[in-house]
Amino acid sequence: MSTRAEVASIIDHTLLKPEATGAQVAELIAQGAELGTYSVCVSPNQLPVEAPVGLHVATVCGFPSGAHATAVKVAEAADSVAKGADEVDMVVNLKLVKEHDYAAVEADIRAVKEAVGGKLLKVIIESAVLTDDEIVAVCRAAEAAGADYVKTSTGFHPAGGASVHAVELMRATVGDRLGVKASGGIRTAADALAMIEAGASRLGVSATVAILEGLPA
Repeated sequence: MSTRAEVASIIDHTLLKPEATGAQVAELIAQGAELGTYSVCVSPNQLPVEAPVGLHVATVCGFPSGAHATAVKVAEAADSVAKGADEVDMVVNLKLVKEHDYAAVEADIRAVKEAVGGKLLKVIIESAVLTDDEIVAVCRAAEAAGADYVKTSTGFHPAGGASVHAVELMRATVGDRLGVKASGGIRTAADALAMIEAGASRLGVSATVAILEGLPA
């Protein structure tokens, strides 16, 4: 997977700045459709949006800290789906991860999965703040809870975003049973290709145009 169209087909074209306007989201959608991205990813307050057939709509939940009560995440996810979201990217409860209470981590994820029903759920683990053992354990909890993807990062944490090592470890943990989304700090074609080579099956990026321009047609 190295051509412009191939890489575009796994990109979540993303705009999650809290100050983003409706006009900017409309521009994002038009751009995503033109570039052939898999989806656009916007904040819940932007929903519902008008997207052309074939362009999926993703949103976030418990973002960016994950430090929300489960009931709040459930309500947010359910509201987003009711407003047309095809996919929900939730942030795990990092307090529980750091306390190694993985049963509680799993319960938090499962509740959101139930709220989204048949829609796709990605679980943001914020890999840059986790040890390797914690990455493995939280990926296992996400799989046990019924998640569809594990995702590296929000892109908002000061510890950093996606790394090749984290993506490789996440892919090794979930095998081909779940998707792996790399997100955070992916700004060039070389970055994107490195993440795909490491095992990413989806990319969350805002620098979509620059990435695709660096790839062969």
